[in-house]
Amino acid sequence: MLLLNQRPEHNQPLIAADAESLGMHGADRAELYLKARHNHVETPLHALPAMADELGIAELHVKDEGQRLGLGSFKALGGAYAVIRLVLEEAGKRLGRDVDVAEIGEPKVREIASSMIFVCATDGNHGRSVAQGAGLVGARSVIFVHAGVSVERVAAIARFGAEIVQVEGGYDHAVREVARVGAERGWKIVSNTSWPGYERVPGLVMQGYTVIVREALRHLAEPPTHVFLQAGVGGFAAAIAGHMAVMLGDRRPKAVVVEPRRSACVYASAEAGRPVTIAHQQPTVMTMLECAEPSLVAWRVLARVGDAFMTVKEEDAVAVMKRLARPLGNDPAIVSGESGGAGLAGLVRAASDRHMRAALGLDTHSRVLVVNSEGATDPGRYAELVGVAPDEVLMQIA
Repeated sequence: MLLLNQRPEHNQPLIAADAESLGMHGADRAELYLKARHNHVETPLHALPAMADELGIAELHVKDEGQRLGLGSFKALGGAYAVIRLVLEEAGKRLGRDVDVAEIGEPKVREIASSMIFVCATDGNHGRSVAQGAGLVGARSVIFVHAGVSVERVAAIARFGAEIVQVEGGYDHAVREVARVGAERGWKIVSNTSWPGYERVPGLVMQGYTVIVREALRHLAEPPTHVFLQAGVGGFAAAIAGHMAVMLGDRRPKAVVVEPRRSACVYASAEAGRPVTIAHQQPTVMTMLECAEPSLVAWRVLARVGDAFMTVKEEDAVAVMKRLARPLGNDPAIVSGESGGAGLAGLVRAASDRHMRAALGLDTHSRVLVVNSEGATDPGRYAELVGVAPDEVLMQIA
């Protein structure tokens, strides 16, 4: 299923607030904060020439966020970054001066942080990032997890010292519970999705994601012609596509937003021409993308710079996991979790369909960028789906 963006706002400039947040200034700030972390290492950008040839395109590059900051996911950049920003802002208010990120470990700042409680809902990865960020600054975190979050992912969050709250229903119900409880108790809500009256913090989370494409563009000889971006609530896709639109202007790549067919709230919004909530369907294997409501901030960006919207099937996602684990030719092996390769699954699906190829302008001259947004954040599930343990794939890389 492919839908081209024919909205009146398509190809219009981002509104000023979004352009500032996702442009040079915002990305500079996000990278400055990232470099202040002791475990900062730029994630690899892999060229996959054998797969590019197989797909009938000129180049394929995969930015591998499965190795980001020890969390195995791109979300390490968002939640933790927002937590640090909020702590420094609170410290600035209480101390009566600007507080630099270099002071994050100072006793006075940590004392202020210790009085703060951060809360979010999660499918797994965002919660780990918020919990890790809170731990880094000496704050507390409370993470709401729904019934679909695996035991392994819950345990990974708890290891950062977070208090875990189990709720019934899916991710979107957990988000509503966080909004209710957080407001009642005066906790700092760090959500990766937005709703009316709550946009700034999700904007900070998205700003953290701009580091991904900023790093990638430094290593590419030319900007990509296409980028395939997976979406849950849409924040990741909007951050990547929005940053490239601001920085590259007319040279920006065609941005294709990819979702699970069973959970495609951004696609449904593009179809309706406004943000919509979809009915819950069967669970998807792409659990990190299982969302029923798009982020309002993300939709505002994607309505302008999302060029096409598409969905992929369950088997498409699993096939990409296996393909990356067992590459052809001299392509590197890559550990990609259930949701991590959804963008690549969209490219594979589009490249195999002549109508989609024509609609997207995919040809032998195309240079495509995708992001592996997570590694094996649930190793047991990964081994079950791929038929090999993630450690064995990593041994191939070594």
